[in-house]
Amino acid sequence: MNNKTIKIIFFGDIVGKPGRLAIEQYLAENSEKYDFVIANIENASHGFGLTEKNYNDILEYGVDAMTCGNHIWDKKDIYAYIDNADRLVRPINYPAGTRGLGSRIFEKEGFKIGVINALGRVFMNLVDSQWDIVKDEISKIKQITPIVVIDFHAEATAEKICFARYCSELGVSAFFGTHTHVQTADEMIINNMAYITDTGFCGASDGVIGMDYHSSLSRFLTNIPERYEVAEGREYQINALEVDIDVNTGFAASVKRVYCSNSKIKEKGDEN
Repeated sequence: MNNKTIKIIFFGDIVGKPGRLAIEQYLAENSEKYDFVIANIENASHGFGLTEKNYNDILEYGVDAMTCGNHIWDKKDIYAYIDNADRLVRPINYPAGTRGLGSRIFEKEGFKIGVINALGRVFMNLVDSQWDIVKDEISKIKQITPIVVIDFHAEATAEKICFARYCSELGVSAFFGTHTHVQTADEMIINNMAYITDTGFCGASDGVIGMDYHSSLSRFLTNIPERYEVAEGREYQINALEVDIDVNTGFAASVKRVYCSNSKIKEKGDEN
């Protein structure tokens, strides 16, 4: 594997049926470009959580690993399948005893890649501090493989940037910010680590970060907690980050933002 690099793609938060269809179609046309595919799926089932059916659907699209965030528990059947969901990584800094795993090592075509998911704490529901937990997990993974990637699901830009720099000093290969659904134009390599503050989302373009405009507007105008609905527009967008990583060093060799839109979503079933 001398001088060999792998190309991975990380998809920002998949939002509902439009996001799932967008990912399915994108990978149907582009999967041969990538050695490893990761997607954040915490909003994949009607905008909140992930059903077992949609978990299996997304696997069939060609996604190798799934990360998530604070909404992963919103569909209660998660408790029925999470222990057997060997491609799913939930945030590592939930308290001890939480179901599921906060990191996994995946092996594919001769290389191993460690995937960690973590939650931020600024303007979020408080969980355990991510700093020491992730530091220890990176150390464990790097005894097995030099390739370590992190999905940091957080609200505050400053927390994302500071935690990213901290992780870069620990030898992380790629750091993907998620949660705010708006892709930032700050992709870069920091200390050999690919970075973006927020990867964005995959879903309908004509709503509010993937959700229906009218239900979003009503919540802002009335301050009454009305149910969010997934936007149903037929134009969708893909937000992702491509990263080339040296398999021997774990260093990021290149980073590229992916943004594309398409107005031709193929209809499949009635599920959101």
